[in-house]
Amino acid sequence: MDQYNEIIGIISLTMGAAWASGINLYAALLVLGIGGATGNIMLPTDLHVLQDPLVIGAAGVMYFVEFIADKTPGVDSGWDGIHTFIRIPAGALLAASAVGDVTPAVHIAAGVLGGGMSAAAHATKAGSRLMINTSPEPFSNWAASITEDIVVLGGLWTALNHPVIFLGFLAVFIVFMVWFLPKIWRGVRLLFRKIGELLGIIDANAAEKKPLPVFSEQTDHYDLTRIEKLKQLLDQGAITPQEFEQQKERLLNTDLQQDSNSNPSNNLKNDSSDNLSDYPTSNNPSAMNPKLATDQ
Repeated sequence: MDQYNEIIGIISLTMGAAWASGINLYAALLVLGIGGATGNIMLPTDLHVLQDPLVIGAAGVMYFVEFIADKTPGVDSGWDGIHTFIRIPAGALLAASAVGDVTPAVHIAAGVLGGGMSAAAHATKAGSRLMINTSPEPFSNWAASITEDIVVLGGLWTALNHPVIFLGFLAVFIVFMVWFLPKIWRGVRLLFRKIGELLGIIDANAAEKKPLPVFSEQTDHYDLTRIEKLKQLLDQGAITPQEFEQQKERLLNTDLQQDSNSNPSNNLKNDSSDNLSDYPTSNNPSAMNPKLATDQ
């Protein structure tokens, strides 16, 4: 039982340190360093360096800088962009060091998994902050930043004191990332497209020049209408709302034209009304019977 608890604790610390690094690296370093220096946390041998006052001081200075930058609209996204090259390698290194005295293969495996966890957490944070920055007011940035700090501190505390609960929380977070990251990616693509149009890098009228996708009944492999397929492309960010409306209007006009061609009675009615004067009527018997006209 003790060995089981030890394994769960190592996994929790490994993934917890990597996850926290992807969101706020310097907060994670401070929590681990101060906790280890005060004796509240028993860190693995390879992580004892975090207890050094020099490391704690450097992490504290950088956390203060990030605390300010992370709450400034626009600056936070630039900060996240730079830290793509810092948080992910640091998360992998912390994860590899947190497993303790094991074989090199275990260190490498832990580093790979930790790097992946840091990358996913960082992508979730950076993408969501980029979307939040579309709002001009700063309060949403402040709220998001403070929430992230609280989540990191609370998550690490849970990972160290209640590893089973933390691993359950981490599983929920992974499911959330699988659902959330594709939506963030579509939003980021649309955002960069709008920025490109504002800067003149992308032609705003390119949607009108670009050939739109054409659907036909022969290629309809699903029980979905063509407009529903267009809506799916819109939701996926493959087409813009302008392209969606253009293609929708084109499909509707095509359907109306097909309905008109498939109902010959309407055409016959129109033809008969337009050319009614060309046909003889009962008021002019001679027109109906040429022989009568000759006898007369």
